Amino acid sequence: MALADVPLRRFLDEPLIPYESDEVTRLILDSHDAAAFAPVAALTVGELREWLMSWEADAERLAALAPGLTPEMVAAVSKLCGNGDLIAIAAKCRVVTRFRSTIGLHGRLASRLQPNDPTDDPLAIAAGTLDGLLYGMGDAVIGINPATDNVDACIRLLTMLDQLRLKFEVPTQSCVLSHVTTSIQAIEKGAPLDLVFQSIAGTEAANAGFGVTLAVLAEAQDAALSLKRGTVGNNVMYFETGQGAALSADAHHGLDQQTVEARAYAVARAFSPLLVNTVVGFIGPEYLYDAKEIIRAGLEDHFCAKLLGVPMGCDVCYTNHAEADQDDMDDLALLLAVANVNFLIAVPGADDIMLNYQSLSHHDVMRLRHVLGRRPAPEFEAWLAGMGLLDDSGRVPPLPGSAPAVARLIGQGARP
Repeated sequence: MALADVPLRRFLDEPLIPYESDEVTRLILDSHDAAAFAPVAALTVGELREWLMSWEADAERLAALAPGLTPEMVAAVSKLCGNGDLIAIAAKCRVVTRFRSTIGLHGRLASRLQPNDPTDDPLAIAAGTLDGLLYGMGDAVIGINPATDNVDACIRLLTMLDQLRLKFEVPTQSCVLSHVTTSIQAIEKGAPLDLVFQSIAGTEAANAGFGVTLAVLAEAQDAALSLKRGTVGNNVMYFETGQGAALSADAHHGLDQQTVEARAYAVARAFSPLLVNTVVGFIGPEYLYDAKEIIRAGLEDHFCAKLLGVPMGCDVCYTNHAEADQDDMDDLALLLAVANVNFLIAVPGADDIMLNYQSLSHHDVMRLRHVLGRRPAPEFEAWLAGMGLLDDSGRVPPLPGSAPAVARLIGQGARP
């Protein structure tokens, strides 16, 4: 009740982290759009929630409001919302971005194909990539977390992915999730780099722990833009976040981890990314204890990012020592898909053998598309149809002869 009565203007007048000591605070306040804020400037946190739930708050008005909202405002509103409220409000938001495919359109659910390998074996990564493509994955990005973060390894993987993309004429983008400075060096050496990746957080101190500043991110964005590799747009950045990142580095300035997480979205917003996702359960139960907290965090993160105009996706995931299981991930994935999440991450078998955590499988994302009538990014959808990997109803078709083969196995008493 106390939070509901806090005027929104107070978040502008009383920064939670001092302006003088934190460049993220300076970014938030210096980039605040007073004209966009004006329609809600007289409201309290509780009144903003009521307006967000109203019919009046449609996609167009929410998009216009986004530059006028600060992370602290949306984090405060999220604390007054039930899970259903977080879904209902976020579902009205549309944040559309483009590179070789268009992400975030109504009725679409994109996916990141994540074919990681613990030894960065190009053959294994290529096999995982082709497996995902057969299930319609990869329209958001084909993204590899490298086991070794160095320039030569980055260039080798980027080259392999680009050759595969060109061979099959796949309208998507690739990314090797190396440190941003590695990506800059790879660009300088002529690597076929589409997206620059970086993990980010909501304070200057936490970002310093990641080895980045706003100036370094700007340098990387300029370098990627200079390559002009996009065909339908020029959103060249990819960011990952996650509740607990600042807290684990003792760089949270006493703020709760959800509010600090929302501040990371202001950093992302400043660089017009193609993709942002929260790796919601990756840090472990020390920060999100069980499935209930992981589900809540995923819905909060998506809600806050979308209100701020950030193209949010999610790695629906957990570590094996958390009080969670795959059924819980199915639940969160379904809730996020209903909330119109921009994309989800899929790994072969839902088990990331390099990062050692559990996520969603190719089958899981495909099932969500079929159940909810969601389609891939339009350019990728046309490619899938042309390759015979999408039927007239928009579903991934069965492999030729697979159903009769299963029937024969059952008839012979075998277990399929």
